[in-house]
Amino acid sequence: MQTQTLALAFLAATTVGGIAWVFLYPYLSGEKKAASRRASVARTEPAAARGADRTQRSRREQVEGSLKELEARSRQDKKVPLSLRISQAGLEWSEQKFWIISGVLGLVGFGVAFMAGGGMLGAAGIGFAMGLGAPRWLLSFKKKRREKAFLKALPDAVDVIVRGIKAGLPLFESIKVVVNDSPEPLRSEFRQIIETQAIGIPLGEACSRLYERMPLPEANFFGIVIAIQQKSGGNLSEALGNLSKVLRDRKKMSEKIQAMSMEAKASAGIIGSLPPIVMLLVFITTPDYIALLWTNSLGQLMLVCCLVWMSIGVMVMKKMINFDF
Repeated sequence: MQTQTLALAFLAATTVGGIAWVFLYPYLSGEKKAASRRASVARTEPAAARGADRTQRSRREQVEGSLKELEARSRQDKKVPLSLRISQAGLEWSEQKFWIISGVLGLVGFGVAFMAGGGMLGAAGIGFAMGLGAPRWLLSFKKKRREKAFLKALPDAVDVIVRGIKAGLPLFESIKVVVNDSPEPLRSEFRQIIETQAIGIPLGEACSRLYERMPLPEANFFGIVIAIQQKSGGNLSEALGNLSKVLRDRKKMSEKIQAMSMEAKASAGIIGSLPPIVMLLVFITTPDYIALLWTNSLGQLMLVCCLVWMSIGVMVMKKMINFDF
């Protein structure tokens, strides 16, 4: 009986203590007063602070909208038409001229291979490769060379624009200075920005179109910075200065990756060149032994299959040693 009384007394004391802790401790410790003071400070927040918060939120929404718009446009432009590919290579050909050159090269390759005794199948394969492969290889080669020249001059051009803006020149006039002093192809690309803006297109959109003619991440960065600044405002010289630093860091990273991958590229070149070198040596020493590859129909088929497999191997090795960042 005494044990039950003590247990009930303990439970009653615990209950009373818990109620006192919940209801009386905030007043005794000052938490209630601190909470009421925080609420009063929050209620008396200045209207300027609330306006600044709304402005910052609005600008962030504008930036997000610009980035989403540019991303959607890049997804739509994944399939590049032939006319734009010719323009990206820096050539002034029309599509009709391109197809005429492809047809002439295909016929020349077919005729040379057929007269050399390659047979109908081998001549057709060589003509097909010459007609469709050689012109596209030329476009790709000239496009990459043009992009390298553009990347080499872009950081200096951005620095010129930054100095012009800090000196008080408008962005449009700073771009004109770049057009007057920069080498090709950067001069022609920025001249197109000026000509596009002169016909009524906003400068931000004209700069964002640079990525269509020069499909490089660096050109896309430049267009994004200008487009966001035109819509949202801000310190353009600081933004372009940061962009120039990013461009130079990317250039350093590219050169570092190229230096680190040179051993793999040399190995790939040696492995890819061994079969044709061995074939040439065998032809020089014993031409009758290897002549079956282009005089016999089965040998022609084997030769075509070997070329296809070698091409696949070269493309796989190229994918393995080329690093995108």
